[in-house]
Amino acid sequence: MPTPAYIYDALRSPRGRAHGTHDLYEVKPIDLLSQCLRAFQRRTGLDDLPASIDDLIIGVNTPAGDQGYNIARAALLNAGWANARGGLQINRFNTSGLEAINLAAARINAGYGKVMIAGGIECMSRVPTYLNGGPMMNDPSTVINSHYIPQGVAADLVASRHGLSREDLDAYAIESHQKAAAAAEAGHFAKSIETITDANGMVILDHDSNIQPAISKEDLEGLSPRFAEMGLAGFDEMALHRFPLVDHVDHLHTTGNTSKAADGCALALLGDMAFGERLGIAPRARIRAVAMSAVDATLLSGGVNASDLALEQAGLEYGDIDLWEFNESFAAPAIRFREDLKIDPDRFNVLGGAIALGEPLGAVGGMMLCHLLTELERQDLTIGSLTIDAGAGLAVSTIIERV
Repeated sequence: MPTPAYIYDALRSPRGRAHGTHDLYEVKPIDLLSQCLRAFQRRTGLDDLPASIDDLIIGVNTPAGDQGYNIARAALLNAGWANARGGLQINRFNTSGLEAINLAAARINAGYGKVMIAGGIECMSRVPTYLNGGPMMNDPSTVINSHYIPQGVAADLVASRHGLSREDLDAYAIESHQKAAAAAEAGHFAKSIETITDANGMVILDHDSNIQPAISKEDLEGLSPRFAEMGLAGFDEMALHRFPLVDHVDHLHTTGNTSKAADGCALALLGDMAFGERLGIAPRARIRAVAMSAVDATLLSGGVNASDLALEQAGLEYGDIDLWEFNESFAAPAIRFREDLKIDPDRFNVLGGAIALGEPLGAVGGMMLCHLLTELERQDLTIGSLTIDAGAGLAVSTIIERV
């Protein structure tokens, strides 16, 4: 029988702006990750926690520069956790943080680890997206043969295929900001957020800084399409060749209805039941199911399939899910996911999403887990689902259950 993987704690940094004002720029990624690691010692009261760690798995979307060369192992050493075992860095685009958590859970399920920390980090103000390159970025033959198009054009294709208007996307964005602003005002993020300080203990950031509480329809409607020029570079033609029933790609996504680049880190402390019993700490939830799906690499809509697979593995139906989290890289895929699964808006991204809060790519899955777990607890609910669409047709879904 598999060993259940329990979530003992989940925490995150605030999401800092990575364009214009750089809220966390002065904090090196390794120091941001180290601060979050040490927070587990304080939160659990276990000074000897590092000696129990079997591995640290960290997802990074752009594993280069300041956040490359196995930042997971480097952060353990930097945090003074040299007696913690392991240190692994992985990349599955913006699902990386969630996949790190899923991989840690799988290791525990298989009996190949008893205590793991997993999550992700992305400091987009320091390490620009695509800095690490790769064939799907730089090799035209690979791009053509794989039918890969950039996510922004893929999101516009989703809107075009499903008849979504610019007004639909902007209205969704405003709703995201309103939810996030209300959640921040009510203190719903407080349980998971860790204040980030400098070497002298001075506060650098203690809140999510991207939220715009007063954003309006008028603020958004004057913004220009963000991916039209990219589409004209040949990607629209690729999309239409792949989907000939679509007569054109409407470029409807703007800087207002897509996620903002952000800096941040999010981690989960996972273990088997014996870990908690030995150290006297209670688990908050367990990982009930995980699934990955893939659709055509031209699309950005695999989340529905991934969610279906996760529900099937868990032996659940849509009505069994109390709260849903879906990553808001772009408004159209989020709207499509909610409509296709017929999810009540009151149970969907109830604390807002990446359009309002920002998307530190490798860390966003861990941040969504923090939101889902704390909100299930606050509302005294039981089962939650979180799903992320990624580039090249990938998608990941995870179901958690409170215990």
